[in-house]
Amino acid sequence: MNDFADHARAATLALRDLFPPTPLQRNLHLSERFGADIWLKREDLSPVRSYKLRGAFNAMRKLLAVDPSASRFVCASAGNHAQGVAFVCAHFGVTGRIFMPVTTPEQKILKTRTFGAGRVEIVLTGDFFDETLAAAKAECDATGAHFLSPFDDPDVIEGQSSVAVEMLDELGTAPDRLILPVGGGGLSAGMISYLDAVGAKTQVTLVEPAGGASLTAALKTGAPQTIPITDTFVDGAAVARIGDRTFDVLRKLSPADVLIAPENRICVTIQEMLNIEGIVLEPAGALSVDVLAQMREQIAGQTVVCVTSGGNFDFERLPEVKERAQNWQGLKKYFILRLPQRPGALRDFLDLLGPDDNIARFEYLKKNSRNFGSVLIGIETNDAANFEPMIARVTSRGFGFRDITADEVLADFLI
Repeated sequence: MNDFADHARAATLALRDLFPPTPLQRNLHLSERFGADIWLKREDLSPVRSYKLRGAFNAMRKLLAVDPSASRFVCASAGNHAQGVAFVCAHFGVTGRIFMPVTTPEQKILKTRTFGAGRVEIVLTGDFFDETLAAAKAECDATGAHFLSPFDDPDVIEGQSSVAVEMLDELGTAPDRLILPVGGGGLSAGMISYLDAVGAKTQVTLVEPAGGASLTAALKTGAPQTIPITDTFVDGAAVARIGDRTFDVLRKLSPADVLIAPENRICVTIQEMLNIEGIVLEPAGALSVDVLAQMREQIAGQTVVCVTSGGNFDFERLPEVKERAQNWQGLKKYFILRLPQRPGALRDFLDLLGPDDNIARFEYLKKNSRNFGSVLIGIETNDAANFEPMIARVTSRGFGFRDITADEVLADFLI
């Protein structure tokens, strides 16, 4: 063991003032499905329902040990980091100012305020996170408050490494494989650093969302790159730039060690974990479980630990999750139908649908000056194979029928 391992254990011991180790649970359903011994490290069951509490606590603990008079802390976050900082501010009895984008959902604001227990002030500023971050750092420059980074800080990385300490203690040995999400890189850098420090022979697979694969971009070029975020659905891991300090640890990985998870497929995983296991996972928290199917051959017979990194899921997002999941499974499609403006035309079209085809959306406005009208129609079915014969029947009868499901511009505007 080296100094990092000693520091990681010290951080883990200190965390016991806050909460007991999160459970490491063997999952029978996933184990049988994929022919492996699969365990879930349930960070979604921490007091703030994510691992972010660990890094925030360790960074504040170490700063207060050096400067006990420090009393003002600042962070910028729209999610789990904000809640972790609020929780530790209440624990240490210090004041926190948490900067959040103006667009932050009210649910996240209320949870952060609750965890802060009167110790934090929430400042809503900026439409985009970059603006929010700039305001938080300007506050620190003006007041001398201490900035708490969400991931790119050695004390935060050390705090997140406590997940690995607990994992090895609970399992009693090093797993064959560890699968965990990566965003800014704090959790992955911390866990990998600890595994290296104790000489664990564990294969590590990192997973990032397709809409924000900043680690993949960095590994390709050899340095952190600022990338455009093309999909914000996995808001806990879609990070425009991997941290500089975290990449110093992660740069040794092969690109093959980093998998990309499509956002719509993640929605299928969220639904399955909720419906089958009763486990509520946020999109980032589902990343490690989501890639098990594509790793089936690699993990067969192995002991695998998946880190479910968070469970802060707003149930108002369930309709979006269902929509995206159906899209990935091919069970729901949207069409523009050219419908003759004559009596009985709609009945003729409906007769072409199969017994398992269900109309989920129908928008039509009759225009008296035209022979044809355009209909936006959404159709659900219980088997993706039903669409091909249905489309063939419709087009053979002369109806204009255009599938717009994959047309991002039209889908975003109309759906």
